[in-house]
Amino acid sequence: MRGLERARSSTGVPRGFFLTLEGVEGSGKTTHAKLLRAALEEAGATVTLTREPGGTPLGEALRRLLLGTEGDVPVPEAELFMLLASRAQHLATFILPRLDRGEIVICDRFADASLAYQGGGRGLGVEAVASANALATSGIAPDYTVLFDLPVEAALARVGKRGREGGAYTRFDREARDFHEAVRAVYLRLARAEPERFLVVDAALAKPELSRAIGEAVRARVARRREDGGLR
Repeated sequence: MRGLERARSSTGVPRGFFLTLEGVEGSGKTTHAKLLRAALEEAGATVTLTREPGGTPLGEALRRLLLGTEGDVPVPEAELFMLLASRAQHLATFILPRLDRGEIVICDRFADASLAYQGGGRGLGVEAVASANALATSGIAPDYTVLFDLPVEAALARVGKRGREGGAYTRFDREARDFHEAVRAVYLRLARAEPERFLVVDAALAKPELSRAIGEAVRARVARRREDGGLR
């Protein structure tokens, strides 16, 4: 996989539009990813929705191992390398080809998740994980990132409700509150460091209000990219 030039055309114009959604467990980003895809497609855009870990056969196999609540529990370093393997495959074989065609790619979690979960939650260190991320991604970053922020107490209450109602319940959902607090703290730190890339939204807002706010912000960014000639 080549480096940063893969994200740009021969004229130097960025290709496609790479949008990522991030947040703590229970923040609602997966629901809003689907709503956003539908809204953008209704407006005539070509949109692909994908996720991490996952997105490819290799990634989905690793996802089952990483999120499952049975079997061996990987040590933090092994967990990180499994995620990076999924990410490298996902980016090279799935995400970049679509960006090269001038499409919009929405990804439910990407490299920032490793900084927050493994760098913060697992205690591996944000800087160390950032270096590993750079190798897996060749330095390619999202054009825009929506961070769904929610106090951990509220997030864990949602996770518990989801589990009681028969919804998905992962190994990360079972982590102690301190783990989730560390994840949230890193996410907010990343957003403060890159305010132009991050849109931080209050995930406690009612779904219609939150969907409207996200849609308006994303459409404005997409329009800017279209004006630059980077979208088909």
